[in-house]
Amino acid sequence: MEQLAAAMQGFLVLVARLSLAAIFIASAVGNKIPQFRATAEYMKTEGVPNPTFALFGAIGLLLLGGLSLVIGAWTRIGAFFLLVFLAAATYYFHDFWQFVDPLQRQLQTIQFLKNIAIAGGLISLIAFGGGNWSVDGWISRRQAEVEAGAPAPKPRVTAKATTQA
Repeated sequence: MEQLAAAMQGFLVLVARLSLAAIFIASAVGNKIPQFRATAEYMKTEGVPNPTFALFGAIGLLLLGGLSLVIGAWTRIGAFFLLVFLAAATYYFHDFWQFVDPLQRQLQTIQFLKNIAIAGGLISLIAFGGGNWSVDGWISRRQAEVEAGAPAPKPRVTAKATTQA
């Protein structure tokens, strides 16, 4: 029963990682990279300092963090990268407290709270890691085996070539 629970947990963490990564990778590849100039101009209107440089940084955080979550390697670091991006994006682009129009305030409040929910998922990955179905999980299992004194794999025996003098 424990094996089934561990397998289910590994699968669910994988789904969570992929779900979280999807929005960030899609944002970089589908929007920010192909519309780089327009995105930088929009960032400027929202008060982002040095928007071109910030956009390069944002794309880097999105791609590195997103790919880290997809493969489950350095998951905690990747989730942290995405959390940094998310915090900045939420502050600059979903500042509901700045809006007077009730409809715009409501829409930006929803976007702000959505980002808070995504941040919760990222914080969970930072706290608990990428799960069993990740590169991080595989490395952790291998380290535990080595520390437990599990025998190392036997070297392959190959036939020696004989040389004549």
